[in-house]
Amino acid sequence: MPNHTGPNITSPSPCQTVITTFETSPGTCQDLLDALQDAYAGFISKQPGFIAAGLHVNDAQTRIANYSQWEKREDFQAMLRSEEMRAHNRRFHALCRSFEPVLYDVAASYG
Repeated sequence: MPNHTGPNITSPSPCQTVITTFETSPGTCQDLLDALQDAYAGFISKQPGFIAAGLHVNDAQTRIANYSQWEKREDFQAMLRSEEMRAHNRRFHALCRSFEPVLYDVAASYG
């Protein structure tokens, strides 16, 4: 069941962490943020293995960082391969210069 309070960062972590950074511009930042929110609300958050996610925007509106947690690496990879996610990714590509999802292990957490 999704954690509606947002990501919970612990070390060691029982889940797979994915951080995606989007390079955008002030003119398209809000459109990209809207597209990401639509993708999470309508599709990503409903996929098997999804736990939680957060979207972060820098002050200059030139970067969006997406932090997401999944039960297993394979759950995230299966979501990425789906036709619906491929369509979302094409839209994201049209609204930013680049983006790259990177899978991480939590090395330490504080607080």
